[in-house]
Amino acid sequence: MESTRIDRWLWAVRAFKTRTEASAACRGGHVRLNGARVKPAGSVRVGDRVTTRTRGRERILEVATVIDKRVGAPIAASCYVDHTPAAPPEDVGPVAFVRDPAAGRPTKRDRRRLDRVRGR
Repeated sequence: MESTRIDRWLWAVRAFKTRTEASAACRGGHVRLNGARVKPAGSVRVGDRVTTRTRGRERILEVATVIDKRVGAPIAASCYVDHTPAAPPEDVGPVAFVRDPAAGRPTKRDRRRLDRVRGR
């Protein structure tokens, strides 16, 4: 097989759970083929770069093998080369002031700590 529809390929390599979801992402402009927006019927060939935006994260996939039927995860992973940059580490905020809910009314010292945590 030389080429296939991009929505079908995205579904087959498990980038999207359903083909309908892949088509909707293409129509919504969340899928790019070699830097250009693509419709669901756009053709994908070996060597093309597909950029998708799913769940708030961008994935960059290079087509290694063209498939149009959904296959197992290990086989699907061999059909593309993932060029997605590593996700930045999540920011861990300051430790919140924790009180036991059954401790009763906060003391003056506890109140000041709470205010400091809340930025007052």
